Amino acid sequence: MKQLGSAMYDWKAGGFGLYVHWPFCESKCPYCDFNSHVAKSIDHKAWLAAYVSEIQRYGRETSGRILQTIYFGGGTPSLMQPDVVSAVVEAARSTWATVNDIEITLEANPSSVEAGRFMGYRDAGINRVSVGIQALDERALQALGRRHSVSEAVRALEIARNTFDRVSFDLIYARQDQTLSEWRDELNLAIELAGEHLSLYQLTIENGTAFADRAAKGSLKGLPHEDLSADLYELTQEICDRAGLLAYEVSNHAKEGKESRHNLIYWRAGDYVGIGPGAHGRITNETGRWAIESQKNPNTWLNAHQHPHTEASSRTALTASECALEYLLMSLRTSEGMSLDRYHKMSSSPLPKTRVDKLVDLGMLENSGDRVYTTPAGRMVLNAILRELAAD
Repeated sequence: MKQLGSAMYDWKAGGFGLYVHWPFCESKCPYCDFNSHVAKSIDHKAWLAAYVSEIQRYGRETSGRILQTIYFGGGTPSLMQPDVVSAVVEAARSTWATVNDIEITLEANPSSVEAGRFMGYRDAGINRVSVGIQALDERALQALGRRHSVSEAVRALEIARNTFDRVSFDLIYARQDQTLSEWRDELNLAIELAGEHLSLYQLTIENGTAFADRAAKGSLKGLPHEDLSADLYELTQEICDRAGLLAYEVSNHAKEGKESRHNLIYWRAGDYVGIGPGAHGRITNETGRWAIESQKNPNTWLNAHQHPHTEASSRTALTASECALEYLLMSLRTSEGMSLDRYHKMSSSPLPKTRVDKLVDLGMLENSGDRVYTTPAGRMVLNAILRELAAD
């Protein structure tokens, strides 16, 4: 534990993971605001050298830790050469001791080319794959700018289930012109295909995306009104609960014991190293807890690692109250909620009881001993709950 002002902060309660960002995609989806780029050619050898250099640098700062998870995100990590993935995994294992059952996830698209690499990724050490399907409807796939068909998606999932120990995939709902009955049929099909884990996100229009430009011009038609969005959310919870895929986080559903361990590190306010362009990290050391953000531009980031004295990331020291606020905002997204005692220790002051009691009385929160968590009704207005609890 580390003294931050008058508070004790224990990062071990959240765990320790590694995030590796691969910034390249074959094309940019119109809804995506992630740090992803289209490139004509990629020097995989140079990228590998930069990743290994970053792992070793962070390893010196976090010596003695036990690594619980590795997550390859993007971008489209399934465009990485399997031998590059293998070498990154080996560098991480050489830098940190790992738990015996370390979770190593790779995000993938369901194109036949990328699915053809699955065996190589398994041999590289990947034991969990998250497939970005986004829709099981041909018209919706075209509207979302996806390059695969429904049949390719189904085939990729079949290959993935036969290759990896654990498989998840993503869907976007509350799409243009989507009806409740259409989503019911699509989600039931998804559950037949899913097995153990689904990530289900309502479509949001993010600044800086092609969808945002179209919306500003009035050309993005058919988005659901607020009542339909709420109905779609409630239907999602009902169908997933009935199938035993419980909402362990607002947008993530899993069978018991099959949750994404890496994402739980974020939501439990653990420490994590982030490497790659635009990657974020949280590291606690002898000087405090630090928010770390890497250079976003891929060329800038890569060039920095070819010049040892060039800084490729920025650091911001977090105060005790900022650490506690992050814990509040992240943990209440999950079904396990937050520990009032841990929050108190992190912030040096308790969460105001009157605010908690008010939300409990309204049926938005439940308070069981040390833990506070949102009710199903509360999850539908989570942002309002967070604003109430985090108000100065």
